Amino acid sequence: MKRIFGLIGALVLVLAVAGAVWAAETKEEKALNKQAGEISATAKTSQGEKVVMGRLEKEFNVTNTQVQGLRDKKLGYGEIAVVLSLSSKMTGGVTDANIQQVMTLRQGPPTMGWGEIARKLGTKLGPTVSRVRTMNRETNREMNREMNAGKEKGMGSHQGQQGDMGREGMGREGAGGGSGMSHGKGR
Repeated sequence: MKRIFGLIGALVLVLAVAGAVWAAETKEEKALNKQAGEISATAKTSQGEKVVMGRLEKEFNVTNTQVQGLRDKKLGYGEIAVVLSLSSKMTGGVTDANIQQVMTLRQGPPTMGWGEIARKLGTKLGPTVSRVRTMNRETNREMNREMNAGKEKGMGSHQGQQGDMGREGMGREGAGGGSGMSHGKGR
């Protein structure tokens, strides 16, 4: 009798550990959550939000209204990218009905992780991880282009001011009959 209880206890323990391992985030889910977090972090500035919105609209062929509807449900921009990517794998692609189905699975009850949602939809999470990673990379590239364009624009006007100042200074020196070396070390 003790043996039977011992075996049952061991079986319960094995099932509990297996359940905990199964419930834990997979590597793919961790990678996906990391990429989604980075997208959401990028969108925290007004310029970043504009770039991320544009990327979502372009990448998933959705409207600003669709994205805003997901924002109204308290989703970060990275989570929105995941929802749209999973929806795109469904029959019909990214439609309001498919988005709602993914949201229902995510928010439950019972709530599901991204990997479980992908399995339920009959797809794998890997392609979604790749697509969100690519979107994140493209968003960062676009942000860098915008920042560099802003710097160049700022430098261009700054250089123009320096050029004007230089000409003004030379004009005054020339008008005053100076040699142009009055600021040199030779004196």
